[in-house]
Amino acid sequence: MVRNKLIKRKYGKGSKKCARCGSMDGIIRKYNLYYCRRCFREVAPSIGFKKYM
Repeated sequence: MVRNKLIKRKYGKGSKKCARCGSMDGIIRKYNLYYCRRCFREVAPSIGFKKYM
């Protein structure tokens, strides 16, 4: 059976999209950000996150 990606998901990995690019992979939901990890790295300094080593 082939799964259709057009089905509206209510829960699980494919239910949330990145607010910036629409990707469904690697979503950061903490603090209601809803950014994928790639977009988060680009916008993190502008929204106040700092990189600690």
